[in-house]
Amino acid sequence: MADFAANAPEKDESDAIGAAARDQIRALIARIERLEEDKAGVAADIKEVYAEASSMGYDTKVLRKVISIRKQDAHERQEMEALLELYLGAVGES
Repeated sequence: MADFAANAPEKDESDAIGAAARDQIRALIARIERLEEDKAGVAADIKEVYAEASSMGYDTKVLRKVISIRKQDAHERQEMEALLELYLGAVGES
């Protein structure tokens, strides 16, 4: 019985720490879930814009490529284009 009494304060302290950690975890999960919902909403909006562009006769694959290219750093893009040219030349596609 003496061991149980000696361990009781540690147990209370770990429970308090555990409760704080549980609250933090719950808050983090709630934030992530809200952001995932937001992300799904934005993805749906983007899909609608591509559908609109397609209905107007635009090639959505090309639009996606333009957006991808615009995200790249100018130097990175130049490197990629040079390598693409080199590789295409290597397979006789230049």
